[in-house]
Amino acid sequence: MPRPEVGPKDILIAVQACGICGSDIHGYDGSTGRRIPPLVMGHEASGIVEEVGAEVTQYAVGDRLTFDSTVSCGNCFYCRRGEINLCDNRKVLGVSCGEYRQHGAFAQFVLVPENICYRLPESFPFEHAAMIEAVSIAVHATNRTPLTLGDSAVVVGSGMIGLLVVQALKVAGCTTIIAVDLDEEKLKLAKELGATHSLKGDAVDVPAEVQKLTNSRGASVALEVVGASATINTAIDSVRKGGHVTLVGNLSPNVEIPLQKVVSRELTLYGSCASRGEYPECIDLMNSGAIQVEPLISLKAPLADGPELFEKLYSGKSGLMKVILQPNQ
Repeated sequence: MPRPEVGPKDILIAVQACGICGSDIHGYDGSTGRRIPPLVMGHEASGIVEEVGAEVTQYAVGDRLTFDSTVSCGNCFYCRRGEINLCDNRKVLGVSCGEYRQHGAFAQFVLVPENICYRLPESFPFEHAAMIEAVSIAVHATNRTPLTLGDSAVVVGSGMIGLLVVQALKVAGCTTIIAVDLDEEKLKLAKELGATHSLKGDAVDVPAEVQKLTNSRGASVALEVVGASATINTAIDSVRKGGHVTLVGNLSPNVEIPLQKVVSRELTLYGSCASRGEYPECIDLMNSGAIQVEPLISLKAPLADGPELFEKLYSGKSGLMKVILQPNQ
């Protein structure tokens, strides 16, 4: 690929770390329609400023930065309200869906606009900074969910985002956090990171067990981090009357929900899309140790190992959670 040409409001970043996202793996075989080649994928990244455009004012060559995966315009109705994740002109780094092509960060250099960049503390590892995008999804979903100190919460799905949601809920003041998954190892890690209880979804009646753990009422809230009918139903069945369910997972384009349960029990469903400028808070939470990402990083490898690692992750048998590629190391 040629070196990107820097526009007046652009920043050229020498990429130090870029995480392989599940959406990259789903797009690897073309089935999602959002990774149409030729395309440089990669949207969870950090690096060092290599060059700045003539109109850039906040950053200089040598600065350590991370950046949002969402390229927002800053001018539309939603951006002016601070709802940058709902931007009418939204693009995503490393995505090509026919409507646009936005090259990403599995490369030595990536070009991003100044308005989506965030400065990193000097001691903040680049590999951890490549996880901020994922942390921001969990923090935004938690912020979307009405919570009161001492609330109980169920997290359905203990993959990487689910494990970050567990930590965000702990920070938010939930005293009972019930992690649900089919994988014993993920459930073990969930408890190490802040879940008070873990339930293996195919071994127990999850809603019945949640009732036992919440004074026979059900949880105050549930966050579903898979995106399938079965797991959404589990989340809905696990909350109390008047409870709240936040939908974070986005695996299936369409799902079935138990309408009469939602209506008769007066439940509230929230959708949660990406993040909304929570990067500075995420940096603070990670820098303080309140949210930990190192336990979720399975492997750090040079960019040249990318094709082999994509094949391993695509096989579904790698046993790896988060792989970080390091293009300039």
